Amino acid sequence: MSNVRKMVFLSLFIALEVVLTRFLSVQTPIVRIGFTFLPIAISSMMFGPIFGGVAAALADIIGMMVFPSGGAYFPGFTLTAFLSGVIYGVVLYKKPKNLVRISISAIIVSIVINLGLDTVWLMILTGKGFIALLPARIIKCLVMIPIQIPMIHIVWNYTVGRLDFNYATKGVNA
Repeated sequence: MSNVRKMVFLSLFIALEVVLTRFLSVQTPIVRIGFTFLPIAISSMMFGPIFGGVAAALADIIGMMVFPSGGAYFPGFTLTAFLSGVIYGVVLYKKPKNLVRISISAIIVSIVINLGLDTVWLMILTGKGFIALLPARIIKCLVMIPIQIPMIHIVWNYTVGRLDFNYATKGVNA
């Protein structure tokens, strides 16, 4: 795939993640529920852990700059976004996109990144104890994991996985 096409797709995923995060998510001070995991997972599946992580981090930075959400910018959440993209990419890039691999990646991201790191960042920002923040965040993870796994699988198999990314180079004489 050409670099221009890769940049266009990554830009599309960044824009999609900003829109899903800022406009189509339910957000409280300690929990955000939405479909922001989809563009991160799909970009990482298509382009690998580094590009997926960078796209997720850029989406976080751009979203915060263009649509600030109440507080000051906190780099911990950008690190979390980057690591989410990296994990999806490590587990799913150039590997079979089956339910087992998708489940592993979604569970790692949900428990280690969202439940672990994000709760630490919220503890730093809000001054509340880790244990005080944990119950609502555990419930969110328990609700979102069974939603994330089939959504990633469906979006990949019925849209992205069926695209022919090499059509632009077919029949072109170099």
